[in-house]
Amino acid sequence: MSRVLVIESSARKEGSVSRQLTAEFLANWRAAHPDDEIVVRDLANEPVPHLDIELLGGWTKPAGQQSEAEQAALARSERLTGELLGADVLVLAAPMYNFAIPSTLKAWLDHVLRAGVTFKYTENGPQGLLTGKRAFVLTARGGIYSGSPLDHQEPYLRQALGFIGIHDVSFIHAEGLNMGGDFQQKGLAKAKEKLARVA
Repeated sequence: MSRVLVIESSARKEGSVSRQLTAEFLANWRAAHPDDEIVVRDLANEPVPHLDIELLGGWTKPAGQQSEAEQAALARSERLTGELLGADVLVLAAPMYNFAIPSTLKAWLDHVLRAGVTFKYTENGPQGLLTGKRAFVLTARGGIYSGSPLDHQEPYLRQALGFIGIHDVSFIHAEGLNMGGDFQQKGLAKAKEKLARVA
């Protein structure tokens, strides 16, 4: 049995294509892996605060010197990091906002990319500590950006995940969703075809 951690980051509750892709992914995954445990963290329902002085204090100050706000920020980071550490499979559902990821997803990454916990510094440079995990990134894009210099989403997420040791990363893009004609239909169909092969 594996544990799957799903991170939803779309600001939309209704009409979200990335949420639609997540539902499709989970239906396929549950059919193929009925005993797996699935944990869903929805960053729209429960936003994670952006990196701030309280979180930095929680990370860097000795326990006896932390304020209540710093203790709470550290506890939140520990909870989020624990979910990631305990997962065998990570699923990131990420609409493209202004050529990149939602700020809510960046905030989540800022809580879990932690020196000494998910990566460490060595004499040869940083080393990821989360080896052996798989990740799937489900994206929704209004235009067609794969391979384009305007795509700051996939390169960033590959780098961030690789930094903590997750190198087995599959991207499934639904592109051209706002381009009119049959671009939306083709983009969704292509993404769903790939999703059907994932599980």
